[in-house]
Amino acid sequence: MIKVLVFEDNNSLRQTLKLLIDHDDDLWLTGAFNNCDHIKNHLEGDIKPDVILMDIDMPGIGGIEGVKIAKQMLPAVQVIMFTVYEDDDKLFRCLVAGANGYLLKKNSASQITAAIKDVYGGGAPMNPEIARKVMQMFKEEKSLPSHGLSEREVELLTMLSQGLPYKVIAAQTGISIETVKTHLKNVYHKMHVANGTEAVGKGLRLKIIK
Repeated sequence: MIKVLVFEDNNSLRQTLKLLIDHDDDLWLTGAFNNCDHIKNHLEGDIKPDVILMDIDMPGIGGIEGVKIAKQMLPAVQVIMFTVYEDDDKLFRCLVAGANGYLLKKNSASQITAAIKDVYGGGAPMNPEIARKVMQMFKEEKSLPSHGLSEREVELLTMLSQGLPYKVIAAQTGISIETVKTHLKNVYHKMHVANGTEAVGKGLRLKIIK
């Protein structure tokens, strides 16, 4: 089961997320809190989260600082920002802090659980409009070498940058989900990055993808 930790200051939404996670057989809620004031204590426990669902603006220690702390303590943890904000500044700060995905709160229940599973598998879930903003941020960057990526690897990285989950990428390219994962692991190795979000960001900066 995928262990999920939630930070959300809206009581009603936090309860909804708890119920949503509790009712999914693949997910295990390890905790739900209204801010990151005690995030170090939550991460030092015996049960380490695999995925953190993180609001941005919370009282006390907010989400962006929370991501930084989480990544310092548990480098392998996957963090999805869960927010109403679409502005470039907050998006950029979240990605720089180490966020692995960025979801808007208008997403449906099924989209939220799918995103948790996707990021756990190495994906980089984003709303399409957020993915476009990420691409816009880096479109003026100077073009640099492609790190030796094959045509197929560039194709899959491009699809990942569009916020597509593995299942959709596999269906559209006619290969299995496991093959998609294998190709993307090779991409991460060649680009010297740890995950899909870093690969997409670097790919856009280097104009490997557009």
